Amino acid sequence: MRPATATAAAVTTLIGAGAAAVAAGRYACGAALKVPPGRPLPGEPRLTVHATAPGRVSLTRCLVSRRPGVYGLAGPGVHAVVGPVLDDVPHTADTVVRRLERVVSGRLEAGDHVRLTPQLHTGTPSDALGLEYQDVEIPGELGVLPAWFVPAARSTWVIAVHGIGTTREHPMNVMGFLHRMRLPVLGLAYRGDPGAPRPAGGLGHLGDSEWRDLDAAIRHAVRHGAERVVLHGWSTGASMALHAAANCGLRDRISGLVLDSPVLDWEVTLRALATARGVPAPLLPLAVRAAQGSTGVHGDRLAEAADPRGLRVPTLVFHGPDDRLAPWRTSQELAARRADLVTLHTVRDAPHAAMWNADPHRYEETMRRFLTSLI
Repeated sequence: MRPATATAAAVTTLIGAGAAAVAAGRYACGAALKVPPGRPLPGEPRLTVHATAPGRVSLTRCLVSRRPGVYGLAGPGVHAVVGPVLDDVPHTADTVVRRLERVVSGRLEAGDHVRLTPQLHTGTPSDALGLEYQDVEIPGELGVLPAWFVPAARSTWVIAVHGIGTTREHPMNVMGFLHRMRLPVLGLAYRGDPGAPRPAGGLGHLGDSEWRDLDAAIRHAVRHGAERVVLHGWSTGASMALHAAANCGLRDRISGLVLDSPVLDWEVTLRALATARGVPAPLLPLAVRAAQGSTGVHGDRLAEAADPRGLRVPTLVFHGPDDRLAPWRTSQELAARRADLVTLHTVRDAPHAAMWNADPHRYEETMRRFLTSLI
């Protein structure tokens, strides 16, 4: 083969390999960051309903179905709420019986395939909790952001921000508790959520761009009477809260942060999401590079927002060692380096963003003590 021909062939091969690598990276990145709101997170196993009876449901026996606490049970056309495993009823080697709190929608029947979800409620605060609320529209960077406002007497508002795989229905888990504390609550839907603007390419940014929608919500709250705000975020919503506390023009109005399962190392979370969706290990570095290139996600911005030296307000963190998407160790490090401001409440036997579900009473009591000091 002539030298020029050989060179051309080699260049073509390299270009082909490079194009393939780019395509593979985009595929892997999309698998990680296209997590539909309201769908179970990747990696959560599907369970079979073996039987139902008044106040109980029998599920496939595994570590997941035996988790302590209260969870949503979601499947095609059905949403229910299950409580703890019942110890005083017969179990088989293949099944676990949990308390069936209620069927929210649809019918729960033997043979259904379902997954546990931290999201208990569906519908609106009125539908789910009997709370009066207002639909509000918040001008955001990409367009109008829908939100629920549940009014109450205090001048400190809580802005609740959900995370990966859930919707603004998830924060309704604590909305009744916050209402009993007489705290107004603003439940935000941000870019990518149903009814909210779609982000470029349909990809989430793990809080790196979404935080600007939270910034808009803070401005809305202050315009409408909030003297101070507490940001309560789950998962990437917690990342958004950290970004806002560091960068929002009204950050002096932020009096505290509540962070549940915070994503503090976006590369680890992206790799975990991609792995759970079946992306081969060799493609994971390509997924990280694709995320940096096509979405603009940059770890240095999150690292700066989560830098313990930059924290200015009291921060309560709920996290635990069983979180497979956001490492618990990063929350431990944050708490250790800023013991003057950060309180870490460790929750065991709880997956990502389900710290409340494992023990609602203990979670709310811990939060009550924290919030009382701020209001």
